[in-house]
Amino acid sequence: MTESASTGHWHVTGARVYTETGSLPGATLAIDGSQVSDINRHQTNGGDHILRLPEDWHVVPGFIDTHIHGAAGADVMDGSDDALGRISQHVVTEGTTSFLATTMTSAPDTLDNAMRALGLFTAPADGAEMLGAHLEGPFVNVDKKGAQPAEWITPPDTALFHRWQHLASQRIKLATLAPEIEGATELIAELKQQGVRAAIGHSNCSAAVAQRAFQCGCGRVTHLFNGMSGLHHRDPGVAAAALAEPACVAEIIADGHHVATEMLRLAFQAKTSRGLIAITDAMRAKGMPDGVYDLGGQQVTVNNGMAQLDDGSLAGSVLTLDQALRNLIEATDCSLYDAIRMVSTNAAQDLGVIDRKGTLAPGKDADFVVLDAQLNVRLTVCRGRPVYDNGCFAGSGLDATRNP
Repeated sequence: MTESASTGHWHVTGARVYTETGSLPGATLAIDGSQVSDINRHQTNGGDHILRLPEDWHVVPGFIDTHIHGAAGADVMDGSDDALGRISQHVVTEGTTSFLATTMTSAPDTLDNAMRALGLFTAPADGAEMLGAHLEGPFVNVDKKGAQPAEWITPPDTALFHRWQHLASQRIKLATLAPEIEGATELIAELKQQGVRAAIGHSNCSAAVAQRAFQCGCGRVTHLFNGMSGLHHRDPGVAAAALAEPACVAEIIADGHHVATEMLRLAFQAKTSRGLIAITDAMRAKGMPDGVYDLGGQQVTVNNGMAQLDDGSLAGSVLTLDQALRNLIEATDCSLYDAIRMVSTNAAQDLGVIDRKGTLAPGKDADFVVLDAQLNVRLTVCRGRPVYDNGCFAGSGLDATRNP
């Protein structure tokens, strides 16, 4: 796949296509420029620009990662267009067509620099679309800091948020905070007024405080079970509150390290496929060999798919969203349709972009992924443009660099 790939009028036919209301076997997805123009139940037989797929393959909405720090050796906190571009270009290999670039607790000048870069960034033609930024920290609880550097954690501050939002050209769409810290209530109210999603994360609050935060405008929790007060039958914490609150959606890291299989099942049973958002929380080592990497000025050792600080704390992940999809199906026995909700639809709904992302329907962005029978990514298309080809175009009669 090269940058010369261009959009046009073309069709993908023969596989099962997953729509807003179900799935259609042997269907055709028609693309016109950057949008889906039609989905029908029949294979297309005529025309020059047709990509024919095996009937046991799947055409699904593009994945949306709303919590990713880095990939391919790059990190959002590098504060450069090059770093953001490398992340954007790498994640398409796992079926991700859009993402929120996620920051972390850092020195004020480092965060300022990252915000400026986010405000100026435009995704490359062969990369995933950046939907905005996720501000994770520094408004968190040091007792549940995880890999957030303790020395830069600060109380919630509305003026500071506005400073970063200005530097980022209003691109912060999601902010993680600890509601038990003084100033959080005021910031939650301001975030709601500004149309920014507020999430509880890196928090040690009680279930009662979490419930009050939900009532004030928090509608989400960051990486469920991780970096938060957990489950206890007499002292329920954030995790219990999130599981019990129908209006709350919960991020979850299904990499086999952050959350045990039993807890994945519990979360799925409590929240259903409509209440969970699969994320990677990936750091710069994603897509790289095992070794030692930097995360917020801290040394992280990656070994056999697990990223850890020197004290043993988990430090993000190297998870891919296609692997998360397969892991969720294996752990919960959910359908592929349910898994699609968790890797795409729910994120689009939560961010308010469901009118153009998260499902396949005429008039929406032509963001989609072709999965083979084993649910491996074979093709990623962003806004009608093929950006990653793992054997789909070979032998199809289409030249990915010219057709569509």
